[in-house]
Parts: sequence; C-alpha cells; structure tokens
Amino acid sequence: MGGACEGTQDSARPSRGSFSSSCSLRCRVAHQPTSSGASCLLTAGRMNQSQETGEGEEQVTGLVCQEEDLRDGQMKEVTVGDQTVLLVRALGQYSAVGSRCSHYNAPLIKGTLVGDRVRCPFHGACFNVRTGDIEEYPGLDSLPSYKVKVEDGKVYVSIDKKFLNQTRRVKEMCSLAPDIKHTILLIGGGPASLVCAETLRQNCYQGRIIIVTKDTLPPFDKPKLSKAMNLDSSSILLRTGDFYQQYGIEVWTHKEVVSVNPADKVVKLSDGILQQYDQLLISTGCRARPLSCPGCGLQGVKLLQNHDDAKEIHNSCLGRKAVVIGASFIGMEVASFLSDKAASVAMVGTSRFPYERSLGPEIGKMTMQMLEEQNVKFHMNDEITEIRGENGKVKEVVLKSGTVLEADVVIAGIGVIPNSDFLAGSEVELDSRKAVIVDKFMRTNVTDVFSAGDVTSFPLAIRGDQRVNVGHWQMSLAQGRVAALNMLKKPTKIESVPFFWTVLLGKSIRYTGYGEGYTEIIFKGKVDERKFLAFYIKDEVVVAAASMMFDPAVARLAELMATGQIFKKAQAQADDLSWLQM
Repeated sequence: MGGACEGTQDSARPSRGSFSSSCSLRCRVAHQPTSSGASCLLTAGRMNQSQETGEGEEQVTGLVCQEEDLRDGQMKEVTVGDQTVLLVRALGQYSAVGSRCSHYNAPLIKGTLVGDRVRCPFHGACFNVRTGDIEEYPGLDSLPSYKVKVEDGKVYVSIDKKFLNQTRRVKEMCSLAPDIKHTILLIGGGPASLVCAETLRQNCYQGRIIIVTKDTLPPFDKPKLSKAMNLDSSSILLRTGDFYQQYGIEVWTHKEVVSVNPADKVVKLSDGILQQYDQLLISTGCRARPLSCPGCGLQGVKLLQNHDDAKEIHNSCLGRKAVVIGASFIGMEVASFLSDKAASVAMVGTSRFPYERSLGPEIGKMTMQMLEEQNVKFHMNDEITEIRGENGKVKEVVLKSGTVLEADVVIAGIGVIPNSDFLAGSEVELDSRKAVIVDKFMRTNVTDVFSAGDVTSFPLAIRGDQRVNVGHWQMSLAQGRVAALNMLKKPTKIESVPFFWTVLLGKSIRYTGYGEGYTEIIFKGKVDERKFLAFYIKDEVVVAAASMMFDPAVARLAELMATGQIFKKAQAQADDLSWLQM
C-alpha cells in the first residue's frame, strides 16, 4: 500500500505530548481512494494539483473560451472531453477545477467566488480555485485541478485522460510509522475526530491514531439520519474500512471511555481496558435529551441518535400513528420524512410556531403550513404530560391542554445534552451546560487535552470571541482540523463562520452567522411564497441570515463574513442587493 511518508524526527522518541511535525516529506506515489471508492493519483508537491503529465502521456486539451470572455471574479462551466470543468478568472489569472462540490455534488457555478475561493451554494464548503484544496467544510475531499494555458488570446484547459472521470481528490497523506512511539487518542466517532485524524496524516504525523466510538459504525454522515431515515448504513459512511487501514487510523467501535486521568495520560474504557495517550481530543458530541414524563419508558418511545435508531423509527412508523415531541430542527425533519409513510403524524411544540426563537415566527409559520399540507397535525403552545400504554406499549399521548393523541410511536426531539460526564474528576473545565471550554486553538485548560465539535464551548470570531456552543456539522469538521494543527504545534485559530441547513419536504433552508439575541428580521422576497432571504439584526448589524430558494445569498454572506466584513442594517433594508451579487 502506498502513501507511507518516510521522515526523520527531532528525536527517535519525542517527549510525551510534543510530536514534531517537521518530518522530511518524501511520499511515494499512491492510488488513494476517495470516500466514494474512486481513486486518484497523487504525488508530493504542487505539480500534481495541476495534474501535468510527463512526456508521452496523453492529455485531452480543449479550447474553452477567448481570454476576454471572463472578467476578473467570474466563473464559467466548460467541457473538456466528457468532463465538466469550472473555469475561473480570479485575481487576474485563469484556473480550472472540478465543477462539483465534493460534499453532495452541488454545482459550484451556482456558488459564490470571493478572491481565489469558491463557496458551495448549498452547504457552504469552500475550495481554493487554484489548487482545488478544500478550505472550509462540510465535505472531506478536495477538487481536481487542471492545467490552464492562455495563448494568443485563447484559453485552453488540459486534463490527463486517466483523470477524466475524477470528480474529487483526497489530499496526500502519510501513514503509520511503527518506530514512532507517540499516540493521539480521539474520543468520539464524529466528524471532528475524523477530520482531526486526516489532518494529522496530511501534515506528516506518523504516530499512532486511535478513534474510539461507542457507535456500531465508524464515522458516518449523521445529518442524513433525520432527513432520510431508511438509508443503508454503507451509504452514510464517510470513509471506507480500506481508507482507515491504508492510512493507519485505528477505529475502535462499540467502545466507550468512562474516565480520563490527565496526570498519567491514560483513559479507562467501559470494558476495563486502560489506554495511554500522548495527546487527547474530546469530541464526544451530544446525546438526545430523553423525555421525563410518566410512561417515557414504554415500548415505542424513541430517540434519534444513531443509524440503528433511524432504521427502527422508520420501520416502526410505517402505517402507524407517530407523535413527534419537540418542534426542533430534528423533530421537524423527522415529521417531514414520516409524513408520507406513517398513518398519521402529530407534532407537539411548546412555542407558537416551530423555530420561533431561532428563525422567527414568520419562517416558523411557513414551515408549519408546509407540513400541514402533508397532513401533519400541529399541537403548539402545548406540552406532553404523560404517555399511556397498554401491555407495555405506547397507546396515547396526553398533553397539558387535555388533548389526547392516539400513538403507536413517540419520537422526542427536545434538545441535547453534552457528552461530558466521563470527564468528572479529570480537571477538564466545563461550562454551566457541561460543555467543554476551549480557547481559539481548541485547547482545554489541561495540557495536551484538546476538544472539538458539539461538546465544546468556544470563542466565536464573528461575535467578538463570545463563548458559544454551536451544534453544526460544518463547525465540528473545522474544529477537528484546527485541533490537529495545534497538536502539531502549528498555531491555528478557529475562525469559521457558522453555516447549517435543514430540509423539509425536499426544500432547504440555509443559515449562516450567529443570530442569538437578534432584535429584528428584515425580509427580501416573500416568506409565504417560500422564496425569501431573511437578515437577522442585532445592534444595527447583520449577525445572521436564512434563506429558501434564494441562492447563493447565504453562501455569499458567509464568505463575506469570513473576510471580516460587517454589514449594517441599512444595507439589509436597501432594495439594492448588489453587495450580495444578487
């Protein structure tokens, strides 16, 4: 297996917690699998990223446009051979990369270009248009990039024939070197742990990497669980088993850490095993908050936390009566998915409308109407008081208002709890919600202990380093990368702009920024027509935005926020949205 990185360390045995990343990079050529099982040929250095060929190797070259066809800051889809390519003119130069986002294959031509970076319009992933490297998440892989030549006013793009079917590229990684006695332990099998592991290997860390997860699966695409609950487990895996083996990343499933002893640098697992570490990442995420009313232990009461839960909810609801408790993002997605599968779906929420605090009453009312059109029955301004059963199984749900709902299955989506109980006695500092407190470098207060993902409370750059807990998939990925770089003594701050999405009945709401405490919402378009852009205002400044059918406005705002720009309320009020390239 190729991809091993031969290198020299500052010493044969680095002192505990101080692995040197200054290895001499002499990586062998390797066919490296992508997350979808395709392969791409990578070599050391930058030459591979324009994918130039040696003499005699065949290329497909296409005349794609005249030099004056694109102005600076413009993009265009072109075809070379059978390959669709994104041609970009940025900062005075032409470049060409793959045309589809490596996350869910969204067309990047519909995205937004700022400087030399293109941001996906759907979920916010960002790619460098010169190298194709992924620079912001979600997604794991980079884009292929192609050779561009401008000659006599004409623009040509060349692609090696062996790369014609390649749509994504795995960054070059080294593998385990058995003689390096250094271990980085990653607790939790979510996106933060996976990106941390990959970033370590991409930066020539050759020590031992262990991911410990209590899940039955290795890292998987968790946002899909509430949107498509009947997916086969193999279709949601972020990487294949071969991938972990090739790059020397151990994944321990069915394992749970029950305590951490930072003084001895050892963790204890539920089966009694003690595992030493040199550096530690806490990325255990959050668990679904359970119901606490009478009857909550009856058969048929469900929480959505893993793939088995999703499959069980789907199967148990087919042709049956489902009641969803909590008009949260998870609760609404579950109700949406079940609306044409269950015999009936009822939603119980404590506010007037779903998302009333986070997205506002107008958007909440609109989403409620969408689901009502699919016969989801809403019971808002109400709450559950009891679940009644028969023969140990759910029979009906009693609400505070006195309403009684027939039920075969009850699904709770009433919030989450950070998975940090195992840190008791470890001296790792937690906040009042039991989230792990970290600094901008994802460091905890304990030496060589880092944390990333939903379990953290971290300083948010776009809010003046206000400490927040943001449960976004994209942010977990970004924090995993930052933690890895700082483990390797490459000082890097978390500066990502929050970005998330939710899907109801095939329509997406996209959101960027941090809107907590907003005092006003300014709308463009019409919410009741389900085509709108919403600006959230606090202290006369745009702090967040949400949209439906208004791409790429939210992606554009996220990218401008990432450059440090601040937008005033007056700009959001103006009819002219040219600053968003709308």
